[in-house]
Amino acid sequence: MTTDTFAPLQNLAAQLLPYALEPSEDGAHDLSHLQRVWHNVRTIHTQEGGELEVLLAAVLLHDCVAVEKNSPLRSQASRLAAEKASGVLADLHWPNERISAVAHAIEAHSFSANITPTTLEAKIMQDADRLDSLGLLGVARTFYVAGRMGSALYDPQDPEAKYRDYDDTRFCLDHFQTKLLHLADGFQTATGRRLAQLRHERLKGFMEQFKEEIGVC
Repeated sequence: MTTDTFAPLQNLAAQLLPYALEPSEDGAHDLSHLQRVWHNVRTIHTQEGGELEVLLAAVLLHDCVAVEKNSPLRSQASRLAAEKASGVLADLHWPNERISAVAHAIEAHSFSANITPTTLEAKIMQDADRLDSLGLLGVARTFYVAGRMGSALYDPQDPEAKYRDYDDTRFCLDHFQTKLLHLADGFQTATGRRLAQLRHERLKGFMEQFKEEIGVC
């Protein structure tokens, strides 16, 4: 497995990649996702700073425990990943304070965990991961996951949920309103907020064009 996409810390990537992903069919949380999040981290880090080794460890291990979107354990996924990551880093003789820094960044990255990041690295990690849920990548991942979970594209009787509650377990389009269109409001760093707004506008543009094509606006 090439580590070039995790430059400039290819050696650390080579150590951690064997622990990064459990066997899973989830293409929304695979190696390409880790690569994209690292790219986002590097972009934010250039402006905001932070300890790059802590950030790479958090990126590579933040999905090291696979929990499906529809699992009752979903809200605990980041805590389980942080625990597993702590053990991996302890075996590699990382000092406790740096292990704690990585664990907090992993635990706080998750939207469903609802944990406020308190360190710069955790803020960058949260922003970098959430950027991958916005823009055209957010669109692609949303429809991909909806397909895996067996959801419909939208409710043909009421696509905009004017006369019903939103239900993103049944209708993919509802997920834009229940989560995606709110993500840009919660970014932690100035650089993350700027990038999020750009992707937010792309997300809104897609949704409006999608609704036009199905005949509701």
